[in-house]
Amino acid sequence: MAQQYQLLDSGNLLKLEQAGPYRLVRPALNAFWKPTLPQLEWDRADGVFHRDSSGGGRWEWRSKVPESWDLEWGNFTLLAKPTSFGHLGFFAEQYRNWAFFEEWLGARPGADALNLFAYSGVGSMAMARGGAKVCHLDAARGMIEWGRINQEKNSDVPDTIRWIVDDVVKFCRREIRRESRYQLIALDPPTFGRGSSGQLWKVESDIGELLDLCRQLIDPARDFCVELSSHSPGFTPVVLERLLRQAFGDQGIVTASEMTIPERSGKVLPAGISCRFLSEKR
Repeated sequence: MAQQYQLLDSGNLLKLEQAGPYRLVRPALNAFWKPTLPQLEWDRADGVFHRDSSGGGRWEWRSKVPESWDLEWGNFTLLAKPTSFGHLGFFAEQYRNWAFFEEWLGARPGADALNLFAYSGVGSMAMARGGAKVCHLDAARGMIEWGRINQEKNSDVPDTIRWIVDDVVKFCRREIRRESRYQLIALDPPTFGRGSSGQLWKVESDIGELLDLCRQLIDPARDFCVELSSHSPGFTPVVLERLLRQAFGDQGIVTASEMTIPERSGKVLPAGISCRFLSEKR
């Protein structure tokens, strides 16, 4: 059995994590407070990620750490692999959304779900575990491969996920022409990125168009859910709510909240915003 992920402490714009058997320090750019644990605990880290001004950075390894390993988080076994951007291959703050996907779709067996900017597939696995037929889309082929590995590590996840490498806007336009329809759409767009063929993505200028395309992909005959999460500066709960209302109208329930990671101290680390639109159809 793989060891659990745990947030041990945070402060001074950093977070101290137990990622399976390894202790890591990574940036937490909104942790303005002082750490709870003594410095001695932080000094025991096996690796520290140093961020640079370009958004990348470098790892400083103080112990011998393998290229990748397994850990448990959010009721899944996941492949953890430190990247050049300081990521591990999953966003721990999404664990409540994963649980919601599984529960909501579990009450709607056979629903179609679309996961955009889907990264390494944890949300898609939660959707499949809830009984959905899932379309997982990411522009990076490496993420698709990572997602397939994660699925192999979780034998209780049904093989109902289509893994697709494509640009999200191009893909959604094609799905509209195909008259495809979905009951759940989740999207966690980056601030900046490039599509599978180098298409430029800027969230502040492109998110409105993408949400309009998502509106055309919703099945109007059934109740539906859209989950929009963001880590981009300036995208507050009110901003996300207004964007969803603009795309999907006033006939629905919208809830927005900070995504957080529970800390061993009992406190939480805020890590982005999530906003959910639920139609009122019954």
